[in-house]
Amino acid sequence: MQINLITGISGSGKSVALRAFEDAGYDCVDNLPVSLLEDLISTLEKEKSERVAVAIDARRGQSIVDLPSILENLRKNHQVRIVFLNADTNTLIQRFSETRRRHPLSGNANQSQSATLIEAINKERNLLEPLRAQAHSIDTSNLPAHALRSWIQDLLKDKPLGLTVVFESFGFKKGVPSEADLVFDVRCLPNPHYDKVLRPLSGNDKPVKEFLEKIPEVVSMEGDIIQFIEKWLPHYIADGRSYLTVAIGCTGGQHRSVYLVNRISEHFRAQKDLIALQLNFLDRHRELDSILAAKS
Repeated sequence: MQINLITGISGSGKSVALRAFEDAGYDCVDNLPVSLLEDLISTLEKEKSERVAVAIDARRGQSIVDLPSILENLRKNHQVRIVFLNADTNTLIQRFSETRRRHPLSGNANQSQSATLIEAINKERNLLEPLRAQAHSIDTSNLPAHALRSWIQDLLKDKPLGLTVVFESFGFKKGVPSEADLVFDVRCLPNPHYDKVLRPLSGNDKPVKEFLEKIPEVVSMEGDIIQFIEKWLPHYIADGRSYLTVAIGCTGGQHRSVYLVNRISEHFRAQKDLIALQLNFLDRHRELDSILAAKS
């Protein structure tokens, strides 16, 4: 059975992610108590269910501590993937303020609402850290709901076994993705933004590609990043990881980073010797994906 555990910080989009799994035909259960997870899987086994998505959060406090050992036991007979949704504290505070919802771990202490909320968020982060460390993490701070649904749909297309390498472009002006394992700053490269013809285009467009591929520094940066990843990729595989996120950032996340993510991803996808290592690849363009999702 393919078991997908959806967890993460409250307010980061777990409900949106669970609906994406449901739309993809998964059996879905929301807010399941940790103590009932193994019983649920046993029941679904009897019903011949093949794919299930379960959302679990830290609202029941310390019981979440038992979850890693439960998942380890389930891995003996099933494929288990953890999807961890995260967002920065300021974004979470804004979302709770807009929805007027209380954080699941908020108490009734006689403190200001913002102070109580911050404490609840920090407590939840601490409780869920053991899960985050072994999960595929998605930072939704700058990601609209429709873009998150699109990313989950892409995630469901990859193979559940082996290491999945995620190449993600982003703009530094909106912050570094919190899920990034490796970050490369390419803001030192010539910027197509200053060309009025290229400014409205992106690194996916032919004129921008032709502009950047003629610049020696861009070619050199591309080669250096590839060389670094090729050198250290075997070590990440040996570490037993399920996901490795390589984030490449420029100023706005529109031209240089998009171009280099595409180029570097193409390079690794073409390496036939990597097939035996059960490597899978995902491409993401945080800023562009947000814009395109908003238009769709």
